[in-house]
Amino acid sequence: MPERTSYDVVIVGGGHNGLVAAAYLARAGRSVLVLERLDHTGGAAVSTRAFAGVDARLSRYSYLVSLLPSKIVRDLGLRFAVRKRTVSSYTPAVREGRPTGLLVGGGPHRTRQAFAELTGSDREFTAWQRFYGSTHRLAERVFPTLTEPLPTRDALRARIDDDATWHAFFERPLGEAIEAAFTDDLVRGVVLTDALIGTFAAAHDPSLRQNRCFLYHVIGGGTGDWDVPIGGMGALTDALADAARRAGAEIVTRCAVTALATDGNTAEVTCEQGTVGARRVLVNAAPRELARLLGEDPPPSAEGAQLKVNMLLTRLPRLRDTRVDPREAFSGTFHIAEGYGQLAAAYEQAAAGELPAAPPSEIYCHSLTDPSVLGPDLVRAGYQTLTLFGLHTPARLFAGDTPEHPATRDRLLAATLTQLDAHLAEPLAGCLAEDADGRPCIEARSPLDLDRELGLPGGNIFHRELAFPYADPEAGGAGLRDTAPGRWGVATGHANVLLCGAGAVRGGGVSGIPGHNAAMAVLEEREGG
Repeated sequence: MPERTSYDVVIVGGGHNGLVAAAYLARAGRSVLVLERLDHTGGAAVSTRAFAGVDARLSRYSYLVSLLPSKIVRDLGLRFAVRKRTVSSYTPAVREGRPTGLLVGGGPHRTRQAFAELTGSDREFTAWQRFYGSTHRLAERVFPTLTEPLPTRDALRARIDDDATWHAFFERPLGEAIEAAFTDDLVRGVVLTDALIGTFAAAHDPSLRQNRCFLYHVIGGGTGDWDVPIGGMGALTDALADAARRAGAEIVTRCAVTALATDGNTAEVTCEQGTVGARRVLVNAAPRELARLLGEDPPPSAEGAQLKVNMLLTRLPRLRDTRVDPREAFSGTFHIAEGYGQLAAAYEQAAAGELPAAPPSEIYCHSLTDPSVLGPDLVRAGYQTLTLFGLHTPARLFAGDTPEHPATRDRLLAATLTQLDAHLAEPLAGCLAEDADGRPCIEARSPLDLDRELGLPGGNIFHRELAFPYADPEAGGAGLRDTAPGRWGVATGHANVLLCGAGAVRGGGVSGIPGHNAAMAVLEEREGG
C-alpha cells in the first residue's frame, strides 16, 4: 500500500476502463489510486504468452477493437494503433454437395461476385448493401453520443432521425428485420451473429437483448469496423497504464479489495494490506462484485454464453473450398455453423439444457494482420495464432465442471473443432504447434472459467444485461438524471460510488467509454461544487 492514507479517487480494478478513468482524473489534478488484485493491469484486455516456451503473445480474452473512441486515444496521448482487416468475413458452406462459401471483403465488386456465386443472383448483395447502409447511418449518429451525457430515449430517436431504423433496431426483435431483408439462410446467419456475441438469445427474443448486443457491434467508431490492435490487446492496456502513471496516478497490483464502506460523502476502501480513504470510489468490476464489497444483496445478472479458445498453429489449414486462399479466409471473421437455422437449433438445444450438436463459433487470426505478436523465428516459419469464440453455450451447461475436471468444456471443444474440421481439407489438430513440453498449443475457457479468473458473473463479458444507450427512468429512477453520475450512466445506489466498468450504461467491449464517462461525472461534480 502507498504511504498516503486518503485520495480524491480510489479505483477498484486495473482493467482498461479503470486505467482510462485514472488517466483522465490524474491529468485533471486529482489524486488517484488504482488497486488491482492481479499481479498486472489490463483485466480481460491483456496479451499473454499462453503456451510454455513459445514466443507468441495472444490477446487472451478479448480480441478486436471497435468501440474505443479515437477521442480517448487523442486525449490521453496513447501510443497505440489498430490495423484494418483486408477481409470482413468468410463463411464456409456446402451447396448442392460441393464446398463453397461467402467471402465479404476485397471491394464491392468481389463481394458482389461472392454473393452471386453463393445465391445465384444479386438480390442478397443488394439487400446487404441496403441493410448495412442503414446500420452505418445509425453508427454515425449514435456513436458520438457514447462519450456525452446520456440522451433521453426521445432525444436519441430524434438524433437518429429515421423512424424505420429506430423501429427495426430499438422496438422490434431483430429477427424481423433480418428476415424481411434477406432470404438466404447463410446470409441471415452471418448478420445475426453480431447480436449473439456473449449474449444468449434467440432472433425473436421479446426482451430485445439480441438487439442491444447487435447495436454495440455495429456502431463502433461510427463505422462498425472491428480492427486488430497492433501489438495485441495488451499494447492498449500497457499504454493506458503508462498514461495514468505519467499523469500522476498510483497503481498498486497484487492488492485485492475486500470491503468498501461509504456514507455518501466519503468512503473507505479496505484490502489485505490496509485501508485508504477516498472522496469518490470508481468500481471497475461487475455490479455483483460491488455488492459483495458493500455487503449488499447481489443484483440480478445475466449469465455468459461463450466458449473462448486460443490456439497457435505451425501453418494455416487448407480449406475444402479451394477457390479461397486460407490467408484470406482466416484474415477476417471465419464463421462456423452459423447459418440462421443452425443458430436457432443451437439456441433451442442449449435452452433445453443440452450442448448444441453443432456448436456455432467464429475464428479470428490476429497474426495475419499483425505478425508482431509472434517472435521473429515463428514469423519466418509461418506460424499463426487463432482465437475462437463459441456462441450459445450458457454458463448453466457447465455446472458440473470443476477446474480439475472440465468434462463439459472438453466435450464442447471437441464438438466445436469437429464443426471446423468439416470445412477443412485436413484436420486442424495436424496444424497445432506444440509447447516446450510437447503439448498441443490450445487452451479453452468456459463461462465459469471466466468467472473464476476474471470475476465475470457467470462468465458474462458485459458484467450484466446490456442496456440501450439512452437514459432509462425505470432502471434508476427519474431523479437520477439530476446527478452527474446519473447523467453519465455510471451511478450506483451510493452517491460517491460510481461504476466505471462494463456494467455501466454504455459498457461492454474494449471501449474505455465507461472509464471516460465515470471520470467526466467526477469532474462535473467537483466543478459544480
